[in-house]
Amino acid sequence: MELVIPTLDRLPGYVDALERGWTPDTLRPEVAGEQLDAIARDAGGFVARQDDPEARGGPVRLPDGSQAARLPSLRRWIWADGFCGAISLRWQPGTDALPPTCLGHVGYAVVPWRRGQGHATTALRAILPVAAALGLRRIEVVTDPVNAASIRVIERAGGVLAETFTVPDTLGGGAALRYRIATPGAGAETARPAGPAPVR
Repeated sequence: MELVIPTLDRLPGYVDALERGWTPDTLRPEVAGEQLDAIARDAGGFVARQDDPEARGGPVRLPDGSQAARLPSLRRWIWADGFCGAISLRWQPGTDALPPTCLGHVGYAVVPWRRGQGHATTALRAILPVAAALGLRRIEVVTDPVNAASIRVIERAGGVLAETFTVPDTLGGGAALRYRIATPGAGAETARPAGPAPVR
């Protein structure tokens, strides 16, 4: 498995996944259709926008339809004998903190027909040096408390439970778990919560 920078020559694998019902955004499933439309209009532009380290792409639409300022971000496709999924990293320059409109530094989604093969865990581990190179000492990853598969992925990648909290309605609502993972060189203490995980 490798994380690859999106390119036009690999785009057909990505399009095939979208056409088969997969979506890279678990909060907004309609993103799949939006991306297919964008690719049909300008495939080269779509690929070029996958990395946006200067947050030039304009506002981000939230699950409730409102908009928030875009964060610097990059995306990598998970590749192993073809397209397996995608992982994204977003950050605020100069800090490990995120604004309230962004739940976590990392989001990932593996296509259903390639799940259970360890790709999500490997991808999450592989993105940590990238985050470290950007100056992040730790990343935060959020998941649903009933998503046992995602919890296993995060914990196998070194995630430490930081808190159980309630997601704001603007981001979909419901209960969620926030994990922290130290980036290479930061040490485990960076990821460890100071006390018992609070419940909000």
